Amino acid sequence: MIEEGKALFLQIAESVEESIIDGSLGEETQAPSTNELAAFYRINPATAAKGVNMLVDKGVLYKRRGIGMFVAEGARTALLAERRAAFADRYVDPLLAEARHLGLDADDLARLIHERSTTTEGSAR
Repeated sequence: MIEEGKALFLQIAESVEESIIDGSLGEETQAPSTNELAAFYRINPATAAKGVNMLVDKGVLYKRRGIGMFVAEGARTALLAERRAAFADRYVDPLLAEARHLGLDADDLARLIHERSTTTEGSAR
């Protein structure tokens, strides 16, 4: 899971976020502890704590004193909204800019996407 060139604490935070998004870590359930994350990824507990604290600052996790960290209510919805916005910024905006450059309108673009998704779905089976 460790990616070269990306800060370890960010990778820890993204891993926990992914578990929340995919449903394997449900809302109001206990999240892995800093020590568990550190042991699993074989990293310094302070590094794991930095990733966990980042999620606390975002409101994705919260601490129950003496018990541990838990996934906040609404965390999955908030993370999905954040990911959708990032998706639009990263993929949709450049796609629209290139489409305009090529003289394609929204209908042309929708048709291309539909054609490609139908082709991709057929080849994935």
